Amino acid sequence: MTQPASVRIVDSADVSPQATLGDGTSIWHLAQVREGVTMGENCIVGRGAYIGTGVVMGDNCKVQNYALVYEPATLGDGVFIGPAVVLTNDTYPRAINADGSLKSAHDWKPVGVTIERGASIGARATCVAPVTIGTWATVAAGAVVVKDVPAYALVAGVPARRLGWVGEAGIPLVAAEEDAVWVCPSTGARYVETDGTLSKEIV
Repeated sequence: MTQPASVRIVDSADVSPQATLGDGTSIWHLAQVREGVTMGENCIVGRGAYIGTGVVMGDNCKVQNYALVYEPATLGDGVFIGPAVVLTNDTYPRAINADGSLKSAHDWKPVGVTIERGASIGARATCVAPVTIGTWATVAAGAVVVKDVPAYALVAGVPARRLGWVGEAGIPLVAAEEDAVWVCPSTGARYVETDGTLSKEIV
């Protein structure tokens, strides 16, 4: 498939001709982008990163150096994947079957990680499929995510647990004087907490 003229692929990258890359996307040294990948506009795939077969990425995503995005992951617009992050795809991994034979692609079914718009995954974090990371959530560096992360949540640890809330600017929110209201110290945006979920206040 012919890529748009504005796509930048360095010579050392391995990009399948069956991948679709949006305008303004850059693929850097030693990165591999497999067949069937669909990538939106203005994405960046860093050195040594791997994007698995059929992965779908929205616009303005950043996948940093040596991250591993295994199929069938789905990334919304504006998702940040930090250095050496791993998005897994095998819930019960084994190299061999119970009879000792080598597992093939027909012996297991990949399951994916879904990351919604604006969410960020910190360096060396691991998301164990199947999980969904909600919109604008932040996963701290080194965390291991084994269950779904709500929108705007800040999670950390092994296994990852919610420590607080973050706004769309990525900065931890602070409690307002009103009950169940949180405020971004950077933008002043207000968010309302209801039954363990957060939503942006409509003005």
